[in-house]
Amino acid sequence: MAGTLSPSLTEQAGRFMDDEHFDHLVYRRMADVEHDPRRKELLLQLSAAEERHAVFWRDIAGREPKPVSAFRIRSLITLRRLAGLMFTLKFLERHEHDVVEEYRLWLPALGEQRRAKLQEILKDEEEHEHAFMVQVDEAIVRYIGFVALGLSDAIIEISGVHAGFLGVMGSTVVAGVAGLVVGFAACISMGVAAYMKAKSETRQAPLTSAFITSGAYLLAVVLLAAPYFVTHSMLLAFSVSVFFAIVLSVMFTFYVAIVNDTNFHREVVENTLLLLGTAAATYFFGEALGSIFGLQSPMAM
Repeated sequence: MAGTLSPSLTEQAGRFMDDEHFDHLVYRRMADVEHDPRRKELLLQLSAAEERHAVFWRDIAGREPKPVSAFRIRSLITLRRLAGLMFTLKFLERHEHDVVEEYRLWLPALGEQRRAKLQEILKDEEEHEHAFMVQVDEAIVRYIGFVALGLSDAIIEISGVHAGFLGVMGSTVVAGVAGLVVGFAACISMGVAAYMKAKSETRQAPLTSAFITSGAYLLAVVLLAAPYFVTHSMLLAFSVSVFFAIVLSVMFTFYVAIVNDTNFHREVVENTLLLLGTAAATYFFGEALGSIFGLQSPMAM
């Protein structure tokens, strides 16, 4: 069959084979280090499916798969340990839709037997692998909504507090302390709200939900307040704090977009505009209050 195809198609088949072979090895390595028996079995099934796909494309490409970088595999194993299995699986399969469409273009060029095998591969890509991923039950996925609740609220609220004090006075320490005080109070409030929310649901433990929400909130509060204690320049401290807020927002938005298959770019733009809009509104509100009550002082540069 390979001899009847043009060199460009044979090369494309080789690329498909290398990608499937890489995924096969990654899933197999993940299964080796997985402690949960159910997840291990799921990973072994995914690995076996990818191996079958690689063999199919190998027969067409007429060559063996290229050597796989051990560093790439180790990097993905590290990612799995840091971000969870679901995120890593979704990250590996993020271009699955495009791959399926490319595979479909091959159907007219194949004989009846290979066309039937490719249709089985398409079924694997569209149904089986997605079904396997749905069965992956991780705490990090179950509680991701509470992490989002804590982080997003803290990023918006604490950035607004700092911006408000930027408009009132020029003391970085006062602005930093204000952010910590408001953040600590809100942290407790958010934890209670998460506890009450989880009590009405069945998949999350109320206490765990409360601690996760409060922990995420407190992490953001400390990170955003830190610049105000290392510089006396209010503008510099605020700029660095906003930068931290945007980076934190982008990182978490990327995680959620991968896990939930949402539009990353749209979410990032929306979150950034909300953050900057809140900061601008509270800055002008703080400046107005400072002017009315005579609280403004020369801003440290």
